[in-house]
Amino acid sequence: LNLINVYLLAVGRQQLAGALILLFTALDAFDGTLARITGQVTRFGGFLDSVLDRYTEAALFFGLLVFYAQAPDRAAIYLIYAALVGSLMVSYTRARAEGLGLCCQEGWFTRVERIMVLSLGLLLGQMRIALWVLAVLSNVTAVQRIVHVHRLTKGDRPASADGDTRKPKSPSA
Repeated sequence: LNLINVYLLAVGRQQLAGALILLFTALDAFDGTLARITGQVTRFGGFLDSVLDRYTEAALFFGLLVFYAQAPDRAAIYLIYAALVGSLMVSYTRARAEGLGLCCQEGWFTRVERIMVLSLGLLLGQMRIALWVLAVLSNVTAVQRIVHVHRLTKGDRPASADGDTRKPKSPSA
């Protein structure tokens, strides 16, 4: 559904895209709630939902990039890039921490906040402000998560070449 929004953003229909982003995000949340209520939650479903959320967010930024590249508005393009990188790093830092067996939900600016700021910026015609907020706060959140994981792992042993911080294997193993 959000491919419609990519097109709308690329052609400058920002208010309509903002409204539809909110609608489609609500439908996405409803889908997850429905799966929980009906007992149809699967690990793959949760995984796929997260992956599709990342693709969707990147696609929305691409739509904005196409629009601002036509102007050309270099400042907006740089802000979109910074917001996209920050957004991906917020997700990656959490996923990587969880891959290490750590809980990492720290930070002020998760996907919900990013979608709200993006949608409000589009609806109110204040994309420059929204892009600044997205670029700064998504990267701040990624750094908050990096600091959090650093604190949690401070006492770890040095990692082996494969990144394993567990007790070294005996030579006979």
